[in-house]
Amino acid sequence: MELPLVVGVDGSQSSLQAVDWAVDEAARHGVPLRLVHASRWERYEGIAPATDPERPWEQVVAERITAFAAERAARRRPDMRVFADALSEDPVSALLRVGRDASGIVAGSRGRGELAGLLLGSVSLTVAARAPCSVTVVRGGEPNRRGAFGRIVLGVGERGEPSAAMRFAFREAEARGCELTAVRAWRAPAGEVTDDLMISGDPVRAHWARAERLLRDALRSSERDHPKVAVRGEAVEGPARKALLHAAATADLLVLGARRRHGHVAGLQLGRVAHTALHHAPCPVAIVPERG
Repeated sequence: MELPLVVGVDGSQSSLQAVDWAVDEAARHGVPLRLVHASRWERYEGIAPATDPERPWEQVVAERITAFAAERAARRRPDMRVFADALSEDPVSALLRVGRDASGIVAGSRGRGELAGLLLGSVSLTVAARAPCSVTVVRGGEPNRRGAFGRIVLGVGERGEPSAAMRFAFREAEARGCELTAVRAWRAPAGEVTDDLMISGDPVRAHWARAERLLRDALRSSERDHPKVAVRGEAVEGPARKALLHAAATADLLVLGARRRHGHVAGLQLGRVAHTALHHAPCPVAIVPERG
């Protein structure tokens, strides 16, 4: 069974950008698109009551929002299979629930009614932290959103091992026919002595060589599984957040893993790097859950 790509829609400009991005993404992977509007707060936004006495006006508004999003998706790609749901439910709860039977979730960076000073909507952030599937927050400049650079950036963590995020990034690069840049940040702690240091005598060079070796080892199996993907590894000295934001400036997508721990409340392991990317990245950000 083909799992749909789910898009959270609320009528905001940010969610409409997410619809556009998701239409292209669903087409690349040959999956249907499911538009979901879930809300319990329209009554607080000053929307005029509907004239249909048979249905609550909140339902009418919700159906109009999903219908408009569906029409937009159809105009962008007429052959796309599109389903729309207007749910009387808390938005976070609804997206997390439908995410159990989805290939991924796509959300805008800010929702309707969000305060102007917010960098990321609370719904998008919570869903990205807790969803059982990948969550892509569509943000950044127009060239990044439309895929003008032909490059995906993958953040490779401290463990330096194959991961769900890595598999996701390779599949994306293959589907798009674009380059994949894998970035691993590293630092040389002062006073640390390693086997490599004993051989090289240069602590900075030793840490750089170790980071490059771990990066190559982590990428090896995915490169073998996806021989058509052009891969470039970058071992960058400095904070991971800074390295990834810099690389993402000329990227169509930034892919990061978020660790999930069995027996713990889901969503408490996004980490500072993912939080920074979701708030500040200059391109769309995909958060992929990792088990462990």
